[in-house]
Amino acid sequence: MASNADPIAFRNALGSFATGVTIVTTRDAAGQDCGLTANSFNSVSLDPPMVLWSLARNSMSMDAFRNADHFAVHILAADQEPLSNGFAKRGADKFAGLTLERGAGDVPLLAGCAARFQCRTAYQYEGGDHVIFVGEVIAFDHDDRAPLLFHGGRYALAARRAAALTASDAADAEAPGRFGEDFLGYLLGRAHFQLYARMQTSLAEHGLDATGHFALSILGIQDGRTAQEIADMIGFTGARLTDDHSRSLTERGIVRRDEPDGRLWLTDAGRRTLIELAAAAKAAEEDALGAFDDNETALLKHLLKHVIRHTDPGLPDPWASDRGAD
Repeated sequence: MASNADPIAFRNALGSFATGVTIVTTRDAAGQDCGLTANSFNSVSLDPPMVLWSLARNSMSMDAFRNADHFAVHILAADQEPLSNGFAKRGADKFAGLTLERGAGDVPLLAGCAARFQCRTAYQYEGGDHVIFVGEVIAFDHDDRAPLLFHGGRYALAARRAAALTASDAADAEAPGRFGEDFLGYLLGRAHFQLYARMQTSLAEHGLDATGHFALSILGIQDGRTAQEIADMIGFTGARLTDDHSRSLTERGIVRRDEPDGRLWLTDAGRRTLIELAAAAKAAEEDALGAFDDNETALLKHLLKHVIRHTDPGLPDPWASDRGAD
């Protein structure tokens, strides 16, 4: 393993982690090797190269990592599911039978991984029932191997299920002269409208339509936007934020309007409304995804985000603001 400060190489190594699985290892004060499976890994900075992960306070390995000067993060390859399962067990001799290398601080390094990062413990932060460890990457290596996606190889499982259409289903979807029911746009559109239909009762109780809900959601992300800014951000939905919409929201006390700049702000009543609608949306989502397990749900959202990124016409980012201080 060789140290490499090239930020492009470092970013490519980080790219091995696609909402996947890692094993984090260290060596305790008594000279015993310690390790566990974790999926809380994230990059923090490319320059300097830094990463973080979190550990539950009740973990048997907490003292070892708390007192360690170094640790290593291993991004597992697709064929390392048994290794992941072994390191997820409590109290087992996880290193038995493994061929190990040694890194900085004599930390054990596992073989055959998609990527490995040797880290110096830089910071520790309290995070509720977890402790967050931030490491400065002092060495890393990267093998061009497919990573283990979602514990238990769920990516492959989901792909097999998607391919399991019956011959009659496939023929029906591609019947000549019919709109293709296998067309991605149709599938996404139908899923959206059927999911959103489950929220109609809650919207009606608050006297809102979809446009009003979109407007409140944008203000919930960042308050103090003009009607035109909101309209630009929701325009891709086909919804139009009219003066009547803005007037209705202010008359009902959900938002207030500043003069003369016309910026809209959520009131306390508006925030309560948004929270109630968010709870209704989450319930609709959980109901719709009831047939999926957690890994399949994560995969679905991961793939949809890819579709969104690759079809984005350059919409304004609701999380960003380029306006000056009010």
